Amino acid sequence: MITSVQTAQYTLEALADKFFEQSEGNWHSERRYYTLKNGQIEEVVSHITVRYLEKGNEELLELAQMHELEDANAIICGSRITWESNYSEPGRKPTTGSTIFGIQGNILYRDRGFATPKPVTAIYTMRDPKTLHLRTEYNGSAFEEEIKLIGASHRTRQTIISRAGEEIMIGQYLERRI
Repeated sequence: MITSVQTAQYTLEALADKFFEQSEGNWHSERRYYTLKNGQIEEVVSHITVRYLEKGNEELLELAQMHELEDANAIICGSRITWESNYSEPGRKPTTGSTIFGIQGNILYRDRGFATPKPVTAIYTMRDPKTLHLRTEYNGSAFEEEIKLIGASHRTRQTIISRAGEEIMIGQYLERRI
């Protein structure tokens, strides 16, 4: 017998799976970070590649191991994101990186966090089939992120970073599929 909790979990996982699949591709990202205390604004232009990962993908199996999940196949899908970023700040060197996301139930597993190279988890919800909301907490900081698909060629992202219950930074992104 399937319970209403299992049905809700399946629905959430199915929505997230579709969201990750629709996010696959190459994106041109323009973003601004606003530091709330001093008003500093930093602009960044990035090239982002999102690759959809199906259940059983080797990278998802490794992610399950990092998080010490009992069932290596527990992660139902995910994404591998790579980026190359250029900052407007003079003298700041371009950066590159990657991260792996995977989902099970309402938990999003990552191989690294925004501000740590260690594996982290986030709680995710989906307000609608096109909007993913993440909340990640570690080292006294909280990261709330919303990613919204707009048609087939655009998406917006917003990240609010808090420390000790106080909002300290906002990142706003406009991304165009290329």
